[in-house]
Amino acid sequence: MTQSALEERVAILERQMTQLLTQAEHDRPQKDWRSTVGMFTNDPVMKQIQEEGRKIRQADREQALRDSA
Repeated sequence: MTQSALEERVAILERQMTQLLTQAEHDRPQKDWRSTVGMFTNDPVMKQIQEEGRKIRQADREQALRDSA
C-alpha cells in the first residue's frame, strides 16, 4: 500500500471514529436528576414510603404546636 493510500485510509478511519464517538455521546443517557423523574411512578412500595414520611412530618408539626403552646 502506498503512502498516500495509507494516509487516505487513516483519514477515513478518523472520520468514522469521530462519527462513532459523536453517536455514542448522543445516545448516552443523561446522568443528572432528570434521568430519575418518573422512576417510581405507581410503585406501591414508594407510595407506602411517602405515606409514612407524611405521617412523620405531621406528627412533628403537631409536636411543635404543642411545644410552642
